[in-house]
Amino acid sequence: MRRLPIRTLTGLTAIGLLTLTGCGTDTAGPAAGTAAGTGPGRTLHAEKVMRLTEPHEETGMTLLEGPTFDEDGDLLVVDVTAPAGEPKVLRVDVRRKTSRQAHTDDRGTYTSAQFSPYDGRVYLTDFSHGDIVSLAPDGSDPRTFFSGEVEGARMNPDDLAFDREGNLYVSDSRGMSEGEPKGRVVRIDRTGEKATVLAAGLAAPNGISFDERYRGLWISELTENRISYLLLDDEGGVASRQTAVRVDGGIAQTDSIAVDADGNLYQALHGRPAMAVYDRHGERLATVEVPARDADGLESATNVAITPGGTRAYLTVSGPAGGYLYAFDALARGTRQSNGG
Repeated sequence: MRRLPIRTLTGLTAIGLLTLTGCGTDTAGPAAGTAAGTGPGRTLHAEKVMRLTEPHEETGMTLLEGPTFDEDGDLLVVDVTAPAGEPKVLRVDVRRKTSRQAHTDDRGTYTSAQFSPYDGRVYLTDFSHGDIVSLAPDGSDPRTFFSGEVEGARMNPDDLAFDREGNLYVSDSRGMSEGEPKGRVVRIDRTGEKATVLAAGLAAPNGISFDERYRGLWISELTENRISYLLLDDEGGVASRQTAVRVDGGIAQTDSIAVDADGNLYQALHGRPAMAVYDRHGERLATVEVPARDADGLESATNVAITPGGTRAYLTVSGPAGGYLYAFDALARGTRQSNGG
């Protein structure tokens, strides 16, 4: 999810909204204006699908995040800054270009969403309160899955990823508002009873995703504009940690991250309505951009969901102009690691 300016975060915290920042199975033809080949100069032009939200009067903004497809092909999207009573989780029919409320409450500041392979429920990260909340697939039956401190400190959970057994791996952005590298990666077992810090000293970790072989985790660190790689051992712990990609984002910062079936990384950007695409070796393959005519009033592209088994990708884009969905053709098929988080 993207991070808001510190002054904005301070204002949102006062009302319980802390600083945050990110279809069916059809595949569409090439997006209009997409350049051929690969390389740092290649541009994938995203096409506007629909406007989902307007800035909220109570919070002065809107921020879409965490797109994830359910089994029926609907896209669930969270609105991080939605006030109590307004849709905090939206259900979108991308074919019909319609949306409706899936869930709301008077407390949560939800920054990501993903379905569990263990129980089929959708899990949300509540950044402000440090909780993980789960819902039935239809948005009903809210439950607090995890709450409280992890090794002496409450989390600011941003994004999450599931392993094959349904255990959760959470990016904890502690220290972001202070500008201190106190972020962590936290593993929570699928029962919610045991939470362990796998990595610490991270710079506002945001995106988190397993690689295509579930051997390690890609972590985007917002305030250092880098993607780190955590190689995991057989017990789910960290065997090694390294800087994998240094993102040349200019004034933009690294937001959420997704991985396609070929292992390519889709790095969302806060501060620019665009995504950078890399291969697993760190080579820049392309940049996903919204049309220049739409860019005014759009400040970030927080996250992406690639259609499971297909290549059509849906990008959440937000700014003073509102919250939108844009679509483009990904470089490879979508998997669990490119569907939510």
